[in-house]
Amino acid sequence: MGVTLVTKYNPRWPDWFIKIRRVLEASLGESYLTIEHVGSTAVPDMIAKPIIDITIVINGSRFGEIKERLAQLGYVHEGDKGIPGREAFDLRDAELRSMLPAHHLYVCAEDSHELKRHLAFRDFLRANRSYAGELSRLKWSLAEEHENDRQAYMDGKAALVQEITEMALREK
Repeated sequence: MGVTLVTKYNPRWPDWFIKIRRVLEASLGESYLTIEHVGSTAVPDMIAKPIIDITIVINGSRFGEIKERLAQLGYVHEGDKGIPGREAFDLRDAELRSMLPAHHLYVCAEDSHELKRHLAFRDFLRANRSYAGELSRLKWSLAEEHENDRQAYMDGKAALVQEITEMALREK
């Protein structure tokens, strides 16, 4: 059985984020507040899917402008995908896609609960290495057990992710 869903930490992930962020910054002008590296690839030594999760933080009233600027860059809005407060975008421009590392792109208003949750989770794992290690071990085990079954992998880690998120939010 091989691990296909996740990989060991790659020290280049922060550089991949910076590369993507620079492209976004050049196209978004002053229509955003910050661009955040979130998810497991943002946590040193964390096992993760080798896909950079990025959240563009905006003033909520500027969503239309951001959506238009992202469309000009080649991103297609996919709605909230069932997670209120987080808008998903998929890069469809083949040329840009070939130049950038694999990534998921989201847009959240600065007062979004989903943004607060993502940042709290990331910051908690960065500060609490034992929980990051526990989650990494679980993710590796689940990936070995379930190979390409993403849903079983996601379901298997859900309880620990929820527990960590709740602790993280209490600390904020």
